[in-house]
Amino acid sequence: MENWTNAKLCDVANLILGAILFLSPWLFKFDAGTVSTNAHIVGLVMAVLAIAALAAFAVWEEWLNLIVGLWALVSPWVLGFQAMTTATTVHVVIGIAVAVLAAIELWAMSQHPPRLTTHS
Repeated sequence: MENWTNAKLCDVANLILGAILFLSPWLFKFDAGTVSTNAHIVGLVMAVLAIAALAAFAVWEEWLNLIVGLWALVSPWVLGFQAMTTATTVHVVIGIAVAVLAAIELWAMSQHPPRLTTHS
């Protein structure tokens, strides 16, 4: 990759965060069931969105990243994880990080929208 922009670095960070969330049930020994399943699904979605964004940037991918990050943030309470466990902490921290990165990218896009150029 020749041109490493801030957006690409954010996407690489999202890929790493998604991979960590996906692997977290094994890394941090989460309980089997809803907690682990949510980590696998949300982590996989984050990683797939990051790979798609690295392949061809689209604004909708950042909106989906924001939604997925916010879901990871609130899912411990929506799905009824036990109090403040490691699983809750991992979901909340990764959710905040992904949502903040997506919000920054969306804000940057609104400040400097891409210009279409034509080649003659």
